[in-house]
Amino acid sequence: MDDGTGQLLAISDLHISYAENRALVERMVPGSDDDWLIVAGDVAETVADIDWALKTLASRFRKVVWAPGNHELWTHPKDAVTLRGVARYEHLVENCRDLGVITPEDPYPVWDGPGGPVAVAPLFLLYDYSFLPAGHTTKDAGLAYAYKTGVVCNDEYLLHPDPYPSREAWCRDRVAATERRLAELPDDLPTVLVNHYPLDRHPTDVLWYPEFAMWCGTELTADWHRRFRVAAMVYGHLHIPRTTWHEGVRFEEVSVGYPREWRKRPDPPGIPRRILPVEGLGR
Repeated sequence: MDDGTGQLLAISDLHISYAENRALVERMVPGSDDDWLIVAGDVAETVADIDWALKTLASRFRKVVWAPGNHELWTHPKDAVTLRGVARYEHLVENCRDLGVITPEDPYPVWDGPGGPVAVAPLFLLYDYSFLPAGHTTKDAGLAYAYKTGVVCNDEYLLHPDPYPSREAWCRDRVAATERRLAELPDDLPTVLVNHYPLDRHPTDVLWYPEFAMWCGTELTADWHRRFRVAAMVYGHLHIPRTTWHEGVRFEEVSVGYPREWRKRPDPPGIPRRILPVEGLGR
């Protein structure tokens, strides 16, 4: 592993229900036998597609680390698996374990290749509607405004929180449990935190429809990039692939997105982003 050739790579929002995106996964290969791949959610909507993609990638990369997106958690009418909420998530976790894919329920693996050592921590945190539109101070007011504009995430119809009473209640529970786990990591071990949503609100400032930020994270994690020795925060969901820096910490949005989106970009689609080693640096 520690021969200087491996890379810690990341990608998200593969959305392989689109044939063009499925073809990207079929062609995706590591640069070396030591490469790890982070998959930061929104692989697909059906369990069969999620399993196919992760199995394909796990057969090629040394290690695959997965954090769920909202699309994996949908109970979609086209999916033969009708599990909802926590039961669906736990089913996906068990499937990943059968494939050898690391999930948020597993011990955090330590990348000890170039740029390491760092703990690679896949997170499952959801959102709690605290990224409210300007001028609104409550979830109900924010949602009313979103419905008025017509910008409403399909989670409202397809992502069920069972047995929790709400998605925000599920979020609060996940945040508390994850915070405890991260606090138990050694004080001298840096981290790469992987979540489908950004841990801080700043990446949503460029959204064309600002009200969509309500489905993009939680204010409860706004200081995690400072608290947990973060070398990089990896996320997706926004379909705005880019690198930003916030309070000295690198935030990497690594999504592929839908074909209608990636066709407009100058860079070829489906190429994972290098997280470590940092460009221009070795160990």
